[in-house]
Amino acid sequence: MDIRSLGPGGLSVSQLALGTMTFGMKDWGCDEDTAIALVHRYLDAGGNFLDTANAYGRSEEICGQAVRGHRSRVVLATKAGLPVGPGRHDRGSGRAHLRSACEGSLRRLGTDYIDVYWVHVDDEATPLEETVEALDELVREGKVRHVGASNFRAYRLMKALSVADRLGAARFVGLQGQYNLIVRTLEREHLPLLAEEGLGLVSWSPLAAGMLTGKITPGERPEGTRLGQREVAFDALVKNEHGFRVAGQVRKAAAEIGCTPAQLALAWQRTRPVTSVIIGARTLAQLDDNLASLDVTIPPDVLERLDEATRLPDEYPGTFIDIVQGWLRGTRPGVTA
Repeated sequence: MDIRSLGPGGLSVSQLALGTMTFGMKDWGCDEDTAIALVHRYLDAGGNFLDTANAYGRSEEICGQAVRGHRSRVVLATKAGLPVGPGRHDRGSGRAHLRSACEGSLRRLGTDYIDVYWVHVDDEATPLEETVEALDELVREGKVRHVGASNFRAYRLMKALSVADRLGAARFVGLQGQYNLIVRTLEREHLPLLAEEGLGLVSWSPLAAGMLTGKITPGERPEGTRLGQREVAFDALVKNEHGFRVAGQVRKAAAEIGCTPAQLALAWQRTRPVTSVIIGARTLAQLDDNLASLDVTIPPDVLERLDEATRLPDEYPGTFIDIVQGWLRGTRPGVTA
């Protein structure tokens, strides 16, 4: 498994990260023993990047147990920001919550430092200056080594980077965002921003909550997928007419090249500017299937068809700017503004 740099510093992560949201959740069928076995199988396969959050139930506690004796070889990432209690400071990215959440995560993980501390979601009610300063304090105290943003709009991410530069504070090393063959909207603003600012991308839901596994069809709730277990409001982003159309294209292409739809969807991520892809599994068989995606190569003609079938529709101002840039660079002969 390849190891890549996340951001401009010395943080090195494997190209596949292990997501742990289901750990300890009985309704998703991933008990503690299974979860620990998943971590060890993933580490044995060459992975080093575990992703959890304080809002994932017992996940942090189980991750801490799983990496005991392996801590030095693991990049441990967790998040804060989603509600974890009824109190005013039990949510958001204000100083009070980030500090108390960090202390709680350190305790549950059984470690004295967090490698990557993600702001789970942009908290627009809190000034970015307060969030950036609070994260910087945690870095300076040695409790956190790197900080990152998750689920930020592009302009808010750029603003946070500017705030950090102005204050001389720790900068985000990357963005964690939903990115898959159904949801490619990060390509409009985020991917150019990340490239220009030197940040990495860690993609979550590469299988679109199970839509790209080939198991979900309209009107069905199959076992063995997250959509088959429970649905949340933002599932509408993938479970729609466009999503089912893309899923059909992925099933067809996977059959053509001799792999599973999930393996194809994960292999597609390697063709994109993604630093690390968060995979999730409830069983060792699911994990092995995901790991096998590293052996899948997508033929150029198949890749071209997938991109064409799933590309973003034209929009303003992006498409307009792209056309005008062609004029400015002289790459559209005979066309004048």
